[in-house]
Amino acid sequence: MKEHRPSDQLKKDLENLLARINALEISAPDEYQKGIVKVLRALVEGQIHSVDEFEHLKKAIDLVTLQLFEVQKKQNS
Repeated sequence: MKEHRPSDQLKKDLENLLARINALEISAPDEYQKGIVKVLRALVEGQIHSVDEFEHLKKAIDLVTLQLFEVQKKQNS
């Protein structure tokens, strides 16, 4: 089973993919291919947003965990 890549690496890869998609749009000869590129761009941008949101959720969980430890510490004292 493959290990997960760090979120920074994943985001960098997605941004590189987005740059390639933008270049592909410039060279697309017809409206059909430009439409496909717009769909691809939306998917990649959604993935980037998901990675960002996941990082925010991880930070929020860490903060809640710290608060729980502080409450537990106060109860035990």
